[in-house]
Amino acid sequence: MINQFRNLNPVNLLILAAYTIFMRLAILFNLPDHLNFEFLESYTKFFIQIPLTSSFSPAVNIFFATSITFIQAILFNRIINNHGLLAKPSYLPALLYITSSSLFLQFLILSPPLICNFLLIWIMDKFLKIGKTPNAMMAMFDVGMIIALGTLIYFPFIVLLIMLWLSLLLYRSFNWREWIAGFIGFLTLFFFVAVFYYWNDNITQFYKIWRPLVNKFPSTLKINFNDYLVLFPISVIMILAALQLRENFFRSFISTRKAFQMLFFMFIIAIISFYTKPDFRVYHFLLSVPPGAVLLAYYFSNAKKRWFYESLFAVLVLCIQYFLFV
Repeated sequence: MINQFRNLNPVNLLILAAYTIFMRLAILFNLPDHLNFEFLESYTKFFIQIPLTSSFSPAVNIFFATSITFIQAILFNRIINNHGLLAKPSYLPALLYITSSSLFLQFLILSPPLICNFLLIWIMDKFLKIGKTPNAMMAMFDVGMIIALGTLIYFPFIVLLIMLWLSLLLYRSFNWREWIAGFIGFLTLFFFVAVFYYWNDNITQFYKIWRPLVNKFPSTLKINFNDYLVLFPISVIMILAALQLRENFFRSFISTRKAFQMLFFMFIIAIISFYTKPDFRVYHFLLSVPPGAVLLAYYFSNAKKRWFYESLFAVLVLCIQYFLFV
């Protein structure tokens, strides 16, 4: 499987589509009676009404979720190949994106983080370009607006504002205009939101939007570890990828090193942003799939022993399927 996807063979698109469906067999065989889809945050519904909560049957919900994941995988694959983050262009990023997007049942349905991953992939592309442009002001302004748009869909997306400055630290020398451009882009969109709230005599409700930012990070988490055993093979591959990356770190292009550092920070921030939503669900961690999938793809792109990496991937897929069905 891995060896097949190490090449840019167009046939791989058909195999990838079949694989995407295969990884969703568990939920297709046991369709829930009802699935809700909350597309926007409550503060966004105040001025945008999209009645999607119960518009889709479970089958339609899963069909759209599967289609979106497949499209995202293709876009993600194109971006990773365009920026030359792997040893050679391949379909491995798409394969690992779909695999990572199938870890839990909640990953397989329509959810705000799934929609936001379109924006996250777009942001990744923007960040990977800023080191190659003479002036990053417009790019940072655009990213700020994209983060604001994502925040209207799913509030924890706001924590990615930290990536504006982390990326500038990694890629560029200090320029105060670039440092404020992204924040201004973010504020531009929310300025219009504030005006709408003000016109409707609800400005106090606008202030309440930001309260989750001061939530305390939980000191203890109630976790049923049996539900997360599927993460064990993923963790093993991530560790192997980190060792591989460390071995090749100083032999890689400087831009590649910086790209993986940026993606690592994005991965961590996407995970810890759950603290802004006390009632978060497992699907929140879909936000960590794009940066995480790059690291997984890096390992399989550079692994040497075919019997080992093919077996490792087979174990990963079997574990995912097992824990989806039980």
